[in-house]
Amino acid sequence: MDRFSPLRAIGVISGTSMDAIDIALVETDGVHHVRPLGGASYPYPPDLRAALQAVISDPGRAEHDPLVEIETAVTDAFSAAIQRYLAENTLAATSIDLVGSHGQTIFHRPERRITRQLGDGPRMAATLGLPVVNRFRHADVAAGGQGAPLVPLYHAALAHELPTPLVVLNLGGVANITYLHGETIIACDTGPASALIDDAMLRYFGLAYDADGRIAASGSVHAETLSALMANPFFTAPPPKSLDRNDFHARAKITETLSPEDQIATLTAFTVNATAAILDHLPAKPVRWLVTGGGRHNVAMMRGFSQALGVPVEPVETVGWNGDLLEAECFAYLAVRMRQGLPLSVPTTTGVPSPMPGGEYWPAPESA
Repeated sequence: MDRFSPLRAIGVISGTSMDAIDIALVETDGVHHVRPLGGASYPYPPDLRAALQAVISDPGRAEHDPLVEIETAVTDAFSAAIQRYLAENTLAATSIDLVGSHGQTIFHRPERRITRQLGDGPRMAATLGLPVVNRFRHADVAAGGQGAPLVPLYHAALAHELPTPLVVLNLGGVANITYLHGETIIACDTGPASALIDDAMLRYFGLAYDADGRIAASGSVHAETLSALMANPFFTAPPPKSLDRNDFHARAKITETLSPEDQIATLTAFTVNATAAILDHLPAKPVRWLVTGGGRHNVAMMRGFSQALGVPVEPVETVGWNGDLLEAECFAYLAVRMRQGLPLSVPTTTGVPSPMPGGEYWPAPESA
């Protein structure tokens, strides 16, 4: 394989919100040549999503249970989504060089050097007849890094011609940022994004999320509760730092004395304030924030960011990126970097001691 010849790779991920399985096709050399070629999102089977939610809500089980049946179901759901995408777009499997499968994160404790993403690489490679890269985070965590976020090098590749200082903000279940200024790349998780809101929406309204931020807009922010939520040492800690989806759930129980609408409004303001707190740890004030992830559709949240940050806060679509597919594209990109022997993370993005390669490669059966 020519070290930097472009490959056509599929990336597949379901984020911490578990709202969909995202598929993206990218042509890339793993460096600056990045050509997104489309993608799609497919829902988890409802029973599998419910099973995963039950596991994630039980940290002991998420860490210790082998979860063989659920991991098989996740692997097969990812494989089926890829096969559906190929069929719907009349793409032959032979036109794809590589699959980068992030898997489903169910447990993340980097301080204990543990991270767990469900997804069976050999099974997926056998099902698809394509080589697969998975376990992207494990080498970083084993070396003492946070293992997250892993999107910064992809953000840097996409944004290398944009004015800086620039922040790319990803709003999934957890919020993370990539700060770009010249050759400087700083990244970290900043706090909750949609996870707390989604869980409260399901509990009180039977809805998966707050569409357009309408419930938040109908409620009032409880300032005292918001201050208590922000009284957390995580926000004064410098990057790099990372979170598990459930790290703030115990503290967020203090919002349960509020009305459902006020609770959603206060949790939405918590996401905004938690994210804005990262400004204290950045070398220069960003001139622009580009927002990706499902949270960019939340009007109340985006309005809050604009007020709190005082600079343009815009969906990534304003610069021609696809915010629904960016993370899936990232793991296609990182899969190619893995095959090229290039780092997936650096000290300023995850705290790993030195630029760190990662991922595990599983050849298609016929090429094993």
